[in-house]
Amino acid sequence: MLEELLIAGFGGQGVLSLGMTLAYSGMLEEKEISWMPSYGPEMRGGTANCITIISDKKISSPIISQFDSAIILNQPSMDKFADKIKPGGLLLYESGNIFKPSTRTDIEIIGIPATIEANKLKNSKIMNMIMLGAYLQLKPVVQVESILEALKKVLPEKYHHLLPINKQALELGTLLAKQLKEQLVLR
Repeated sequence: MLEELLIAGFGGQGVLSLGMTLAYSGMLEEKEISWMPSYGPEMRGGTANCITIISDKKISSPIISQFDSAIILNQPSMDKFADKIKPGGLLLYESGNIFKPSTRTDIEIIGIPATIEANKLKNSKIMNMIMLGAYLQLKPVVQVESILEALKKVLPEKYHHLLPINKQALELGTLLAKQLKEQLVLR
């Protein structure tokens, strides 16, 4: 198993923490991992992306230009990275922030209304965990239990009271992806 994932959006959307949590989960499962962040100088509102690689074998290089999957959280990232997904790959995007998704026909494209769902739960900061739950439903590269364990390490202790809502967000993302995937099959 080798999964090369790009996560991209604005700073403040949880792009880097999503990738870090996924990488840490892979490490907990004794997989080979690489996490490479890239962000502008702004703390919020600037661009941010990261490459997370999870593999059963040694990773030859963390620097790649084509990805198996992408989680895209804003329109500028969609415009920049949609063409960087390998044919047959997955493009998972936040449908509330992206109004012009890719029109590629050689990849699977699924929009998740993660921002709307996070707002329903009265916590906009869990949007990234909804997206991660959806991603893991479609690409189960690690176990959800590993994500929950990784969150205990990635989140500062002062935020551990948010672990239950993060678990709820992961479960919601899983459910949304399952429902949307079923709808696509029925078409």
